[in-house]
Amino acid sequence: MPSTPLTEYRVKARNTSVHGENAIHDDAVAKQYGFRGGLVPGVTVYGYMTHPLARDFGTAWLERGTATVRFLKPVLDGEEMITTGAVTARDAGGVGLTLTAVTAATPECATMTATVPAGRPTPVNLNLYGRAPLPVERPAATREHLKSLSVLGTPVTLYDEARAAEYLGGINDPLPLYRGADGWVHPGFYLDQANRAIDRNVKMGPWIHVGSVIRHLGPARMGDTLSTLGKVRSLFDKKDREFVEVDLVIVAARGPSASPRPVAHILHTAIYRLPPPA
Repeated sequence: MPSTPLTEYRVKARNTSVHGENAIHDDAVAKQYGFRGGLVPGVTVYGYMTHPLARDFGTAWLERGTATVRFLKPVLDGEEMITTGAVTARDAGGVGLTLTAVTAATPECATMTATVPAGRPTPVNLNLYGRAPLPVERPAATREHLKSLSVLGTPVTLYDEARAAEYLGGINDPLPLYRGADGWVHPGFYLDQANRAIDRNVKMGPWIHVGSVIRHLGPARMGDTLSTLGKVRSLFDKKDREFVEVDLVIVAARGPSASPRPVAHILHTAIYRLPPPA
C-alpha cells in the first residue's frame, strides 16, 4: 500500500536535564566527549516524537501501541526538531508506522518504528518482576555490581496535576488529552521513569540513553501512582563503551489499596560508562 504521511511536528528542543546529575547534558563536558554541546535527553526526544502518534491515533496508541526508538545523533538545546512519519502498513492486525526526527544540523537524529495493534496487548507476567527499595547510598555502576542485581530498586511517582504540569511544560506538548483531571500520562514520562530505574540504583559519570522498545499495556491517567519494576537483562561492550539493558514494567495504581495494573513494558538501553575523553 502507498504510505500515508502523519502530521508533521516541529518543536524547539529543550535540554530538560541541563541542571541534572548526568554531566553529558552539560555543554563543557559534552564537548570533551566530542559532541557539539550538551545533549537533549533521549527521553525528551522520544517525547517529542510521540506527538504525531498521539495526535493522529489518540488513545488507541496510548493504550495498546508499541514503539522502538533509536537515538543516532544528538539534538541540542534550542534546535528546531522536526518529526515526520508515515503509515507503512495497514491490515487486520493493525497499523505499522515509521518516524524520523531531524534538525537543520543533523539529517537523522532518531528513528522510530511503531504499531497500533488491532487487538489487546499480550500481557506480562508480573510474578517475574520484583519490587525492592531504592538504595540509600548508590554504588558505582560497574559490570560486577550490575550483574549482581536480581531486582532493581523501584522508583515510585505520583503522577498528579502538579507533576503532569511540570513534565508537560518541560517538553511543551500542547495536546489536550494529557491535561485535566482525567488526562492521560504522557508516554515520554514512561521513559523518564525508565531512566530513574537506572540512575537511582547506581551512580554513574556521563552516560547516554541509546534506545528503547516500548509496549503500552493499558491506560494510565492523572492521579495514578506509577511504580517501575525491573531487572538487568543484559550487559555488553562495544567500541570501549559499556552498555546495560534493563527490562522494566511500569504499573499504575489509584489509591493505596488498589491492585497495580501494568501500563507499559520497556526494554531500555544505555551506555553507562564512556571511555575517557580524548
